[in-house]
Amino acid sequence: MITTAIIVAAGRGIRMGETIPKQYLMLAGHPIICHTLTAFNACDAIDRMVWVVPEADLDFCRQNILPQATVTKPVHLVPGGKERQESVYQGLLTLGPESDNLVVIHDGVRPLIRSDQITACIRVAQKKHACIVGLPATDTLKQVSDSGSILSTLDRKHIWMAQTPQVFRHALIRSAHESAIDKQITMTDDAALIEPMDIPVYFIQGTPYNIKITTKADLQLAEAILTCRIVRSLFYT
Repeated sequence: MITTAIIVAAGRGIRMGETIPKQYLMLAGHPIICHTLTAFNACDAIDRMVWVVPEADLDFCRQNILPQATVTKPVHLVPGGKERQESVYQGLLTLGPESDNLVVIHDGVRPLIRSDQITACIRVAQKKHACIVGLPATDTLKQVSDSGSILSTLDRKHIWMAQTPQVFRHALIRSAHESAIDKQITMTDDAALIEPMDIPVYFIQGTPYNIKITTKADLQLAEAILTCRIVRSLFYT
């Protein structure tokens, strides 16, 4: 069985308010995406990577970004689409008819993912066909109207917040994407495409540190977390 990581980083990151896509912004001396690629390269359960990038950035990523990552495994660069869902599908198309293999889908701007979390998610998907990383909701959840008033308080007992990586059998996730294309359905994550198929998608608990960098505050937080990891590795290894 071959396990392929599809690293999705084809967005423009306009909410960051920078002149360059957020995946290329510097984090602890290297572009954000380099930390993500390095984490997956360090995971023994990953055989190869497909890195989905903006089409206009293919040469830039190959020549300027990839050499900065600590990567020894095969990395195939693929041009993405206008939306995340389309970009993931473009990555899936490069894999061919590998129906029984596993696909690990991860946001390129979640650079603090740990190898053990990737491996744990893969191990569950090997048995259960679909597994994602996430966290149980801890805050009180409110349903709010368009005008901003509270409609109801939701029971958070069974509410989890989805993260990535999300791991699936290749044939399953490709079928889900193609069904969504036929029905003109767009979802914000890949597990949501599986759910209408009545196939269970399992959760494993991740960590609050597996943040998605969307704003400048997120970048500052990631810098602090990474600095703490580096210091801890220096003094406690």
